[in-house]
Amino acid sequence: MELRQLAIYVKCQGDLVGKNFSVLIVGGGTAGWMAANLLAHRWRDFPVNISLVESTEIGTIGVGEGSTPYLKSLFRALDIPESEWMPACDATYKCGIRFPGWSTTPGYAAYYHPFYSPLDRETGAEFFSQADMRRRGILVDAQPDHFFHAPYLSTAGMAPIPKRPLPFELDYAYHFDAGLLGRFLKSKAMQAGVRYRQATIDRVRLRERGQGDVVIDSLTTASGEAIAADFFIDCTGFRSSLLSELPEYQFSSYEKTLLNNAAVALQMPGDSQVPLKSETVSEALTHGWMWNIPLQSRTGFGYVYGDAFISPEAAEQELRKRTGAPDGISCRHLKMQVGRIEQHWSSNCLGVGLSQGFIEPLEATALMLVQFTIERFSLAFDPVNPHASGENQRSAFNHNINTMFDGVLDYVVAHYFLNTRNDTEYWRAARHDIAVPERLQRLVDCWDRGDDFVEYLKKAGADKIYSHASWYCLLAGMGRFPKGGAVGGGLESQQLLRDVQSFCGGNVARFESHRRYLERLAAN
Repeated sequence: MELRQLAIYVKCQGDLVGKNFSVLIVGGGTAGWMAANLLAHRWRDFPVNISLVESTEIGTIGVGEGSTPYLKSLFRALDIPESEWMPACDATYKCGIRFPGWSTTPGYAAYYHPFYSPLDRETGAEFFSQADMRRRGILVDAQPDHFFHAPYLSTAGMAPIPKRPLPFELDYAYHFDAGLLGRFLKSKAMQAGVRYRQATIDRVRLRERGQGDVVIDSLTTASGEAIAADFFIDCTGFRSSLLSELPEYQFSSYEKTLLNNAAVALQMPGDSQVPLKSETVSEALTHGWMWNIPLQSRTGFGYVYGDAFISPEAAEQELRKRTGAPDGISCRHLKMQVGRIEQHWSSNCLGVGLSQGFIEPLEATALMLVQFTIERFSLAFDPVNPHASGENQRSAFNHNINTMFDGVLDYVVAHYFLNTRNDTEYWRAARHDIAVPERLQRLVDCWDRGDDFVEYLKKAGADKIYSHASWYCLLAGMGRFPKGGAVGGGLESQQLLRDVQSFCGGNVARFESHRRYLERLAAN
């Protein structure tokens, strides 16, 4: 036995008297099985029993089909290569997100939010400089699409994989079939020793440990069976079936800040004869926006909207018209509860996924928040000595998760706050009638004044979730610049743009065809 394992064994005998610490995850789906895999991996050397129970009577949301680059670290930690999981989940690469229709400013009717990579270092620096000049009233090109490699690659149907190795890796994310990914992660978790059973939880039984400390004692199934555990993870979706039973439960709604609370989704067959774009498209419609997510065999579309402005029936009709979906293709209608809970880790229960909160799918942050929550929890909680994890650890953990949620909220809300559309009451309300987060308002004011925006981002702590490159792309991409009185940038600026376009465009041929590379992955 290795020394580390021996030390763990001795400590366990003293603290738990041979009893393994038990963790019960309630709810499957991508969030539940991601939690199961991460905890099984992180605690693989500890005496911990991890189980997951899910109901066949309660479905999962299952339409989140995009990610941020953070997801790469999950598969690397689990030692799962892309050649294994991507073909199994109909997955594709994602270089960034394109946003058409959010702005009416000439020259900025659409923009691209790329994943900033080392290959963009020089051209990105030119973009930041051009944007700062434009903020000072100098009429130069500050359209982010021109300065980063991602839009060139995705437009040409290329994967962010170079034909020959580079001294660095491009940042990228994925698209995937959420149902297939959940099933894939389920199989991996069970191989790692996670126990699985099907049951519908009917009741949460609480127990008071003294001095007002209330914990979850056990769960009762619909058949009357009691299931006990030392710690519980709530992956029951918007219901928050476990956390909502605890005294500390408090939900903070975002409804005054985000107008969208519903979505309608459909799927269309893919066309293997056209280039496979490596981008998500988030296109503004009349009362919200539509996602366009290309997978290997199909394309997913969804209209995210506010039901105070358009009915579900009218939203479905608009989505069908925009996508050309025939009547034979069915739609799925969803309701969203936007907001977050205050205590993600409360007593002996942790909320993960929709049970802890939801912002909206605009920047595909749902799985990032799941992964971040589980990773931070596995570091903050000691399953060998669980009583050592007291109020201070819980408080610091909850503050950390809430900081992440609030940072994502600022960035997502900025899209609506900065929109310049006037064609419907929805877009005017999204700009004028929302409760703008205080930090976001200060950031926009700093940008408008032409002050040092990078320094202000750091001071405000807004660069911890989204980098200055992302903020520049959003603000410049929306055309948030002074109107009138601008002077021209001259021939030098025009030559710079030609040089940048030649450099980025010329590098496209150095990368793999998206569709062909995925075919090779599947053949491995």
